[in-house]
Amino acid sequence: MAIDKVKAYFAALGREEDIVEFPTSSATVELAAQAVGCEPARIAKTLSFAVGDRVALVVCAGDARIANPKFKAQFSCKPRMLPAEDAEERIGHAVGGVCPFAVNEGCDVYLDESLRRFEVVYPACGSSNSAIALTPDELAAYTPGSSWVDVCKLPE
Repeated sequence: MAIDKVKAYFAALGREEDIVEFPTSSATVELAAQAVGCEPARIAKTLSFAVGDRVALVVCAGDARIANPKFKAQFSCKPRMLPAEDAEERIGHAVGGVCPFAVNEGCDVYLDESLRRFEVVYPACGSSNSAIALTPDELAAYTPGSSWVDVCKLPE
């Protein structure tokens, strides 16, 4: 299972015990916020896009939406979500548990600026009932090769 890969990844960093597994689903922003006990905006959702022959994983705040012009300026293409049936094979995590940790080759991770307004955010950990509390700086440190981008818009 993908959560086992993520647990092994965090075990090497001394943080495996910080992964929380919930008795209920955390597969959507709303469900994750209920499970964690936080506002939905603090859920660090990971969106997957096909960009050429690679996958771009954009981790953003739960209340953020992709801004098409910003995405196109960053990636030189229109945003095209990766089909759900391709997620597990290409990313290593199934829809509902997609996260930026322990991903397959061919995935590039981008952290959206929408996350920086929070002290702590909660990304999934490879399953539809898991999360970990991280600061935005920790999130960046635990996703080697990731870079910060500004491709989202916040609700008005």
